[in-house]
Amino acid sequence: MPRARRAIRPCAQRRIPDDDRGHADGVRLSDEARDEAVNSRATMQVKLIDHASVPLEKLYAAFRTCYSSDTPIEIWRKIEAEKISRERIREFIGERLKTGHGSPLEQIVFWFAIAGVSRSLSHQFVRHRIGISFEQQSQRYVKFKQERLAFVMPDSWERAGLAGDYEDLLAKTSELYAKALKAGIAAEDARFVLPNAAPTNFHVMVNFAEMLHICDLRLCVRAQWEIRRMVALMRAEIKRVLPELALSLQPKCGENRMGYCDESLEDWQKCPLGKVRPHKSSLFELYEKYGTRKARALGDEEFRAVEEKEQL
Repeated sequence: MPRARRAIRPCAQRRIPDDDRGHADGVRLSDEARDEAVNSRATMQVKLIDHASVPLEKLYAAFRTCYSSDTPIEIWRKIEAEKISRERIREFIGERLKTGHGSPLEQIVFWFAIAGVSRSLSHQFVRHRIGISFEQQSQRYVKFKQERLAFVMPDSWERAGLAGDYEDLLAKTSELYAKALKAGIAAEDARFVLPNAAPTNFHVMVNFAEMLHICDLRLCVRAQWEIRRMVALMRAEIKRVLPELALSLQPKCGENRMGYCDESLEDWQKCPLGKVRPHKSSLFELYEKYGTRKARALGDEEFRAVEEKEQL
């Protein structure tokens, strides 16, 4: 798994030196105000709240139902009578995970509590729609009343020397938001000034099949650093309780997933995993060299052959 960049600094971080402190409009915040801004940075938290009970046994029964003359009831009686060892269950599941047979994986469910991630991340996360359910903190019904709103700041702003400008802008946003609430503007309208840096919280239910898909995309080094870190923490939580299943939670180039990179050749060359994972182009080159037939684009001839075979 690619190492995720540290998304958010802890509250006890150092103060930014005076020389590095920018300002948005020629007005600098006081040292005390700036320290408050630094200390209001949100801290990402990811916790596995619960998961399906006896998940390996459930997976075994689901897979075995597809490949056995025994009924599901008979399969479960054998499991409960310990006629099938846990080692045999692990081996069987491991072999099935290699086949790409995905529907039984939907029967294993995880519940996560996630806090302190940005709205920028949430806009990406909620694009996962199949096999996952979200409950998200509302900016419409929740009034953020603290003196200074929490926010997420990418490390890139500090590296560019613009952390001060960023914090000044967020401090002014906090003041305007509080001023709007005090003036009687409803939270659902006051929230219009809140940026993508505003933190949000999730309660998430996700099945194992979708968790695999999320890791395929979001553990890839091309994913944005914050969501990559969050998914890495979700994987770590699953690994803590179900290491057998966590083995398959990899970026899509992992040996337990596709095994190769399907991104552009340029992106693959930049990726630190490119040294140990092949690119799809190299696989095509091997096929061209050693395959029994030359690879070419699918055309009408191929589709007609399929139609004739299937009597369409």
